[in-house]
Amino acid sequence: MEKLVQANLRIGAEAANLAHALTANSKSMGDWGQMILESILEKSGLMKGREYFVQEYLKDEQGNYLVNELGQRMQPDVTVVYPDNRKVIVDAKVSLTAFTRYTAAPTREAEAQALQEHLRSVRRHIEDLSRKNYQDFAPSLDFVMLFVPVEPAYLAALQADPELWNFAYNRRILLTSPSNLIVALKMIVDLWKRDNQSRNHQAIAERGGKLYDKFFGVLESLRDLGGHLAAAHRSYNRTVSRLGEGNDNLLKQVEKLKDLGASAKKTLPRIDSFPLKDMETEGKQEDEAVE
Repeated sequence: MEKLVQANLRIGAEAANLAHALTANSKSMGDWGQMILESILEKSGLMKGREYFVQEYLKDEQGNYLVNELGQRMQPDVTVVYPDNRKVIVDAKVSLTAFTRYTAAPTREAEAQALQEHLRSVRRHIEDLSRKNYQDFAPSLDFVMLFVPVEPAYLAALQADPELWNFAYNRRILLTSPSNLIVALKMIVDLWKRDNQSRNHQAIAERGGKLYDKFFGVLESLRDLGGHLAAAHRSYNRTVSRLGEGNDNLLKQVEKLKDLGASAKKTLPRIDSFPLKDMETEGKQEDEAVE
């Protein structure tokens, strides 16, 4: 029991230290919020460096840095890319100081005061992000997502002011929490899958067209080759036929040379031993034999 008490005290002290570190340092809060955002992006199935980019400066089509009215480069926390090269800009805003006081308030009065401070902090983040006008400089949607990584802090602000979401929406800001951001990102992942499938179908159609054209060319060559072979076969048949045509044909005249005493060791073959078949007739005979 003593060890259990000590362990609980140690866990409580570590949690208090973590809470103090996050609430006392705005940069630590920002880094922590961005870490939560990146974790959600990865678990949603998006690939870093291809489908989403972290802390990347906005650039035009020529690769030049885009700057705001003050001449400053614009660097949102995360840029999620759509298949049609449009972008969704997400900025993580963490405001835990007032919310921590709200959750640990000893009295109702202190709780109400801390909740109002938390609400004012969220409104301030909305107005600050709205003034950056990211959507006017990048081929993005008409809205920028403001991500609140602590779900209870998001819900507490909405419960304190039911018009807060419309307040952000009218300034072209979509107020999001981990739960509804996951839903939005899953839709983007589905769009990427559909786009990849569409690209594959297009590639298959293009390859099919090229294969069809190549196959057509092969058939054309075969037809030409068949025509040449048929012509050669007919010429062969005519030549062989002429060797034995008539009473005084060429074969008989050559045979008479042997009869007259020509010195020859071999005997000429009979003319009917030569193949004198028509190609079409021969092809039909072979097909019938196969059947």
